[in-house]
Amino acid sequence: MKHIVIIGNGITGITAARNIRKLGDDRITVVSAETEHFFSRTALMYVYMGHMKYEHIKPYEDWFWEKNRIELKHAWVDTVNFEDKKLIFDDGSDLQYDTLLLAVGAKSNKFGWPGQDLKGVQGLYSYQDLELMEENTVDVKRAVIVGGGLIGVEMAEMLHTRNIPVTFMVRESHFWGNILPKEEGDLISRHLKEHHVDLRCESELAEIVDDGSGRVKSIITATGEEIPCEFVGLTVGVSPHIDFLKDTGLKTNRGILVNEFLETNIPDVYAAGDCAEFTQHPDPNRRPVEQVWYTGKIMGETVASSMTGNRTAYNPGIWFNSAKFFDIEYQTYGWVRSKTSENEQVFYWEHKDGKMCLKFVFHKETKVLIGINVFGIRLRHDVCEQWIASEYTIEQALEELKDAGFDPEFYKTYEQEIIDLFNSIYNKSVSAKRKSWKRILKAIS
Repeated sequence: MKHIVIIGNGITGITAARNIRKLGDDRITVVSAETEHFFSRTALMYVYMGHMKYEHIKPYEDWFWEKNRIELKHAWVDTVNFEDKKLIFDDGSDLQYDTLLLAVGAKSNKFGWPGQDLKGVQGLYSYQDLELMEENTVDVKRAVIVGGGLIGVEMAEMLHTRNIPVTFMVRESHFWGNILPKEEGDLISRHLKEHHVDLRCESELAEIVDDGSGRVKSIITATGEEIPCEFVGLTVGVSPHIDFLKDTGLKTNRGILVNEFLETNIPDVYAAGDCAEFTQHPDPNRRPVEQVWYTGKIMGETVASSMTGNRTAYNPGIWFNSAKFFDIEYQTYGWVRSKTSENEQVFYWEHKDGKMCLKFVFHKETKVLIGINVFGIRLRHDVCEQWIASEYTIEQALEELKDAGFDPEFYKTYEQEIIDLFNSIYNKSVSAKRKSWKRILKAIS
């Protein structure tokens, strides 16, 4: 029996531990300094907002780990001695391993702004960040959020529930401009303003000002404007949390370098999740570092197979993501980039209320579907994935648009309105059809 040690108890590490246990009887130890037990990171915002308590975001009862013979060690790893296969903890103790998985996650980015370490300035990634935000937002009259991504929107919504006015600084010309095309970015920009968020596009942080006691009192923008605030949220992305591994024999770049089997350059050492960087991604369209919940889960399942003797390549399938911008839900499938390429064509529908839209990106010559963005309407994941995987044309997808609708009975639907717009723009005669679910499931399988 070998000893498998996993550093990190996020979705990747815990998925790996559970699958390793299903596959064999090896000793498993999960090490984490963040929390004693696994929790849903994406639900942290709801704890702050009062919708849930911390115990509600733990998917498993505390007795689950002992029952499944998964040992938990709540400790901080100071360094790893790869030669002797040993973890060294900050208290001087150590732990031997036979096989090691590094699932150490990420940390919030800081880019050297003056004042970035003042009290009241923070990111939002870990449970400790949540606790710090509770402390930092007491009696706050105004907050500034820097960086227009998903974490920034979460933080804005959290502060909104406590009636804290928010100024949201975004470097691009519209919200999340490095990801969203202009139409979708403008839709969300309007929506944020409707929720009384002071959205400042094409605005950058220059300095965070000390009030004289070590706490933030204001920020200064790149144009010299001073904005009073007692809290600054730095939400300009995250980076792999690998500083403690830099002076070892482990090969790193932005993250821990791995091959398609999630193997590092050191035998019996694997890396997965937010900290892993592929030397060559199985899908060249995807980024070498994938910091998304579902990819972390897939990596956990994949690496568990490899660590237990069934060497398995990572295969994340069709790219997708989902999020929520206050009360507008977002889904994306395939590739919808902020700027279309020369061989791409776009069909865009937006509801007259400005809170719902659907975008199809397709190949200009073949009309084959490349990507889908949808805001304010739910679509079925399996159907959208099948359209792209089976290389549906835009017209075939529109014909089966009713099959993709996810909204419950009695909700208003917009399929015919969307198809009518497409027909009017492209002088087509597409009509909605309904494909049997048996055929859909057969095609997927």
